[in-house]
Parts: sequence; structure tokens; C-alpha cells
Amino acid sequence: MQLKIFLFCATAAIGFAVSLISGSVEIGAEKILGLTELTETERQILENIRLPRSIVAVLVGINLSLSGAILQAVMKNPLADPHIIGISSGAGLFGIFAMLVIEDAGNLVTPAAFLGALLAAILIYILAWKDGIKPIRVILAGVAVSAFLGAGISAMLIFYSEKVSGALMWMVGGLSARSWQHVQLILPYTIAGTILALAFTKHLNILQLGDDVAKGLGLRVNLTRTILTAIAALLAASAVCVVGLLGFVGLIVPHTARLLIGSDYRILLPSAALLGAAVLTFSDTAARVIFAPVELPVGILLAILGAPFFLYLLRKEI
Repeated sequence: MQLKIFLFCATAAIGFAVSLISGSVEIGAEKILGLTELTETERQILENIRLPRSIVAVLVGINLSLSGAILQAVMKNPLADPHIIGISSGAGLFGIFAMLVIEDAGNLVTPAAFLGALLAAILIYILAWKDGIKPIRVILAGVAVSAFLGAGISAMLIFYSEKVSGALMWMVGGLSARSWQHVQLILPYTIAGTILALAFTKHLNILQLGDDVAKGLGLRVNLTRTILTAIAALLAASAVCVVGLLGFVGLIVPHTARLLIGSDYRILLPSAALLGAAVLTFSDTAARVIFAPVELPVGILLAILGAPFFLYLLRKEI
């Protein structure tokens, strides 16, 4: 188990390093490590373009992976993902409403997105509840809510088209032009969300035993689910505010981590966070260099990889 955790750490570190090295201007590993001197152009590229972008990729990967892992436990559904079941769309709708309608929204965007994500999660949970929660009902309710909220986002973009810039990139999810400002925006939410998620690993493990057993062990199931859903919504909302509607990270990463290290959330959550950072940094690097000099939004690449994975899991569950 310790070896697997070490491999996750190493993979995340390699992904971060590769994202710094690769691009239209190659910067050798020896320069990244300080063994040889950077030119002024290389220093500017590294400090102001690649480093903040790579840090944002790491933080977003952590947030979406933890959010997906928590939602899969809360909703008893291995197919749960902030993007697929509509939580990201809720965050997007409220976040873009704040950006377009409220003058000088500034720091209000992330709280607004959090509120939207939380309301979407609660709505999905209510719609899926009928004598308990069944995985297929969560997916159906999530798809319906996601479609409804997605229509709201499209309407907002149309009605306020004169205020929208880069809307297409935001809709598909991308890391282009991420800066130190974006790092400062998401970092506090990543730290707070990660600490809260790790504090509830015991509760997540108990939830896996079923509601009746959990209640017998003294767990206040509904309250615990509400708190955990709020934590997942906070993590997803902060990611949406920075990179847009980026999908499938919260589905692929927790499921892969669970296959590799098991379902003990004391180990699963840190592993998912590290693997999420690695997946997003590698994916963003690939999206930047495969079609260079044209940059492919990383959301498109993740959709190409994630959609077949989702269909595989769906057939397996049904």
C-alpha cells in the first residue's frame, strides 16, 4: 500500500514537471532543476505562463477528484461525478450569473457557484430518492438536472452576449491563460475542502456499510450526507470558477484509485487527490502539444477519454 501511495506521489510530481518542460518553447529539465541558467524569455514563460497554469491544473485535479470520490460515497453510485450529475452545471449557472449580472462581482463568484452546486446536488438527491437511493436513478435525475441547468447557462450567454468573452473555452473547460490570480482564487478552497474531506474519512467509510448499519453505529446519516455534499459542492464550484465545465475527472480518477488501493477512504481520498493532479497535468500537457501550435482545450481531450469509460461503467452497473 505504501508503495502505491509513493507511486501516486511520483506520478503527480512527474506530471507537474512534464507540464513545465513541454510546450511550444522547450525548456530542458536541467534548466527547471537550476543546473543551467534560464534565458530571460524562458524565465518569463516559466514564471508567468507555465508555472501558474500547472499549479492550477494540480489544484483543479485535486478538487474534482475529491468531489467525485465524496459524491460516489454519498449517493452510493460509482458513476457519480460533479459534471455528469449536474453539480458543475449548477455551479456554472450561478457563477456566470454573478459574473454577468452583478457589477464587480469579484469574490462573489465562487460563493455563488458554491450555492448553485449545493442546490443542484440537493435537487438531484431529492429527485432520485424513492424508498432509498438507487444508482441508476441518480444518473437519470442528474442528466435531467444537468440538461436543465445547461439550458440556463446557454440562455445567460445569449442574453448577455456583449459581456461574454471566452465563453466557448469556459463551456468545454480549459486551462489556457491561467495566471497567478487564478491560483490565488482556487488555493484557499482547495486547502479548506481537502482538510474537511480528510476529516470525514471515517464517516465516509461508515456510509459504505449501508444506512441501517450506519445509524446503528450512531452516525446521523442525513446530516452527514448534507455536510459531505456541501464539501463536494465547494470543491467542484471552485474548480468550475477557474477552468469552466471540465468533466470526467471526478469519475475516472476515484474509480481508478478504488481499483488500485481499495475502498478505505482514509487512503482513497489522498490517493485520488494525487492521481487527479497527475491526470490533469498530463492531459493538459497532451492537449497543448499534440496539435501544436493549435492548443486543444483539455476538456475536449478528457471528454474523448472519459465518455467511453463512463459507458463501460454504465453497462457494468446495469
